[in-house]
Amino acid sequence: MQRVALVVGASGIVGNNLARRLASGGWTVYGLARHPPMDLPGVHPIAADLLRPDTLRSALSGVKPTHVFFCTWLRQPTEAENCAVNGAMVRNLLGVLREEESLRHVALVTGLKHYLGPFEAYGKGVLPDTPFREEQPRLPIENFYYVQEDEVFAAARRQGFSWSVHRPHTIIGFAVGNAMNMGVTLAVYATICRETGRPFLFPGSPMQWNGLTDVTDARLLARHLEWAATAEGGRNEAFNVVNGDVFRWRWLWPKLAEYFGVQAADYPGQATPLERQLADAGPIWKDIARKYELAESELGRLISAWHTDADLGRPIECLADMSKSRLRGFSDYQYTPDSFFDLFWKLREVRLIPPARPAGIA
Repeated sequence: MQRVALVVGASGIVGNNLARRLASGGWTVYGLARHPPMDLPGVHPIAADLLRPDTLRSALSGVKPTHVFFCTWLRQPTEAENCAVNGAMVRNLLGVLREEESLRHVALVTGLKHYLGPFEAYGKGVLPDTPFREEQPRLPIENFYYVQEDEVFAAARRQGFSWSVHRPHTIIGFAVGNAMNMGVTLAVYATICRETGRPFLFPGSPMQWNGLTDVTDARLLARHLEWAATAEGGRNEAFNVVNGDVFRWRWLWPKLAEYFGVQAADYPGQATPLERQLADAGPIWKDIARKYELAESELGRLISAWHTDADLGRPIECLADMSKSRLRGFSDYQYTPDSFFDLFWKLREVRLIPPARPAGIA
């Protein structure tokens, strides 16, 4: 039977990489977003607002997906609003698709805030031990991830499809204009440091500098999503999804500095947030973009300093266990430095950051 994927959030870091993978693997792929990308090979764009069921129904008319991959969210001022809005988006979509009776599987992408709590209660209270494991109970606080899960579970009971929940850590991968984009943010930050002589200073907490952590390559997450949607071992389960190695930022930071031809500054022993460091960097980036004829001159379209600060500023250890996926048949692994270096190469290829300087040129 032909597999028809509806990738919700096709313009984001997860959806973009997933849609490309599925389309190259022979799936029929529809990419839904408020402003869907028009340049994804083999992906049919659908412009729709998940908060407007009437227009959503019209936009999806004639689309009969066998698999839905829900890879989007809308940030709100409070977690109560996050719960209401992001829960409604899942509910609206699955309600419209109920009429088609074509669904076989729904995959939901959330993240490690399932264990850490939402931004307004981030890392506070009593947290589960690391590495995080899927069987650990929910925290006794509001969390829109829980609301989204419950919407999927309820629809699965009504409509008879299988489901999977995917909990990545910080996602490293190619996307532009994305709110959760550490890799691009650090590339732009390193470029600004190189061009201005500013110190390339790790912006995060002592715990993140010294402690063990992990990340998730968007390409590995795409493979995991496809596996869970098509393999018996992936059905009706929640999974952590990380690269499979662990590292300390004090080890990785000099490697990133070397790639960009800058000197890694000594760590000052406290957080120095990027939002503060880059507060005046908009005009600086415009000058850099003009000098190197880059494709994007608006700094705000490229970086997500607030989200990178939230990830790197955690005062607690954060890493996830992958045993459940391994035991059920998913054995892929990704070397974390290559997650960053492959992304940086792609950013140079599409002229979002400047080319490398020849060796010996300061």
